[in-house]
Amino acid sequence: MTLVLDCEGLAKAVQRDRELTAWLAAARAADERVVTSAATLVEVLHPRINRPAFDWVVSRLSIEPVTIEIAKLAAVLLEQAGFRGHKNAMLAATALSVSGSATVLTSDPDDMAMLCGRRVTVVKI
Repeated sequence: MTLVLDCEGLAKAVQRDRELTAWLAAARAADERVVTSAATLVEVLHPRINRPAFDWVVSRLSIEPVTIEIAKLAAVLLEQAGFRGHKNAMLAATALSVSGSATVLTSDPDDMAMLCGRRVTVVKI
């Protein structure tokens, strides 16, 4: 199983949000991978972020690259969902590309479910 963090999930992890901390602890205890897309890092970084906390959280994640295959899959997902230029597409494609089952922690469960269908578990955070 793989736990996938969207922008809000990553931001909450940096802020040491209680709910996110519990998800991460459970994933570590179960020896599950915790991933996010390299594109998600760009969404989270801003001048007021606690950079040492960000760097520490990111050091504990698997950062999945945005490859040509991921970009092509994201474009297909956008077309299938009837979306255009949607920021969740790269993360959805990343979640669909991990081996085994994936759970996406997201602040946008409706759009993520539209992009991923039933192929991943989507949890609102």
